[in-house]
Amino acid sequence: MIKISYKPNFVRSYKKLPSSLQQEVKEKIGLFTENPSHIFLKTHKLKGKLKGLYSFSVNYQYRIVFLYKSEKEVSLLAVGDHDIYK
Repeated sequence: MIKISYKPNFVRSYKKLPSSLQQEVKEKIGLFTENPSHIFLKTHKLKGKLKGLYSFSVNYQYRIVFLYKSEKEVSLLAVGDHDIYK
């Protein structure tokens, strides 16, 4: 099981989401803690200026960007639409 920490930027972005989307985010984080490679999450490495970071899908539009601190520990950095990659 993956241990998760939440960075302030993630928390701020999360609080701005509609409650239905917040629930979806919680569900996907739960799935991620059980199996970070689950096919529904589409977990992948990022490139370019975000090299070294990873992302997984909440739904078609929203993503969560994170950093592996160790094999079993991650920091969630941001949640948002594709603009979080900019």
